[in-house]
Amino acid sequence: METDKGSIMDGKFSSFLSASLKGISQVILIENVITGLLILIAIMISSVYLGVIALLSAMIGTLVGKFGGADENAIRQGLLGYNSVLTGMALALFLNGSYMWIIALIGAAAAAIFTAAMMHFMKNTEVPILTFPFIVLTWFTLLAAYKLKGLTLSSAIVPQSLSQWQLNIAGKVDLIDGIFHGIGQVFFLDNTMSGILIFIAVFWGGRKLGLYAVIGNAAAILVAYVLGGEHSLIVLGLYGYNAILTIIAVSGVFKNDHNRYALLSGIVAACLTVPITAGLSSLLLPYGLPALTMPFVLGTWLFLGARKVMPKL
Repeated sequence: METDKGSIMDGKFSSFLSASLKGISQVILIENVITGLLILIAIMISSVYLGVIALLSAMIGTLVGKFGGADENAIRQGLLGYNSVLTGMALALFLNGSYMWIIALIGAAAAAIFTAAMMHFMKNTEVPILTFPFIVLTWFTLLAAYKLKGLTLSSAIVPQSLSQWQLNIAGKVDLIDGIFHGIGQVFFLDNTMSGILIFIAVFWGGRKLGLYAVIGNAAAILVAYVLGGEHSLIVLGLYGYNAILTIIAVSGVFKNDHNRYALLSGIVAACLTVPITAGLSSLLLPYGLPALTMPFVLGTWLFLGARKVMPKL
């Protein structure tokens, strides 16, 4: 009997850990335990603190889903965890203070609830919620810091006047750094080794998805450079990560056999994230807020919505 109980407990923990790691992999729209593990290692390489936050956030999102009685398939697929991962990491990065990690983990729990609510609100549209819960929750938490003394913004949040903004396109564009930082920035990382490992994680989840990620990143870098984007932002990958997520979504994950031009649509959508990122960054400049993955959400929703009328896209 004790052996049976031990086996059941081991099975439950294994299932829980698998769902949590899939919560990490679902950030890049992939349901794969090994992909999630490789991404977690990549985060740890850049920052052990962020890695721990990412894992705990994924676990918290999964637990909230289980305690809340969410659909078991959704939990096993990691769909209750990925917004929690991003929210926990973002708040841990953009808030200061000895106990801000607690706020980050509370935010991760709230993200799971927000995710469930959005699943309900959007189920009839057949349009995925993507990372919208993470974006809204993170933005409002950071904005709340201006009114709540218990929340302290990090130095990364710097409100600026748009009228005094100056575009700086000086310096060279290091394509290698730009390529690997692009995919790393999905998880707020600017470490080249981490970026390489995340690319490997995507290819592990699907060779075609890995190829799409490379194409989307290259397209974004080219468009940003041609349009005169800041070289420092290109090198940091801040024009690439939304493009990567968008092409994976439009060309790979949310397509069917009727979408004859899915790859072309994904490339165009990835390119569109560059001006969307630039415009959104300008809009948010007075608040000091980062664009996060909103360009990905807007670009993907645009094409998935258009497919309801033009199914060949």
